[in-house]
Amino acid sequence: MAALACASNVRSLLLHPGDGAPARSFYSQPYQPKVGVVEFLNGVGKGVETHAAKLEEAVGGDLQRLLETRTLRLKKLGVPCKHRKLILSFAHKYRLGLWKPRAEARKVQ
Repeated sequence: MAALACASNVRSLLLHPGDGAPARSFYSQPYQPKVGVVEFLNGVGKGVETHAAKLEEAVGGDLQRLLETRTLRLKKLGVPCKHRKLILSFAHKYRLGLWKPRAEARKVQ
């Protein structure tokens, strides 16, 4: 009898996914095909993109060198603490494959 109740519960979740189960989107999100320093900083948003020209010149336009950059080098370039923290945290997520910049720019609220 318990197996029948369990099967009907699973069936109801499969037939009505909005009732208790979170909705999942199976559509792919539009991501940048090629990511450079400017695209990376624009994807982070929150004012970090104001340092794009300075950082691109310092690392030579190579995203890999930006991902390897440490806090003191960003500090010497004049990047404020809050922006350094954002750049480094998003660089870590990008290296691990947990985050990618989206194709369209983020909207500031």
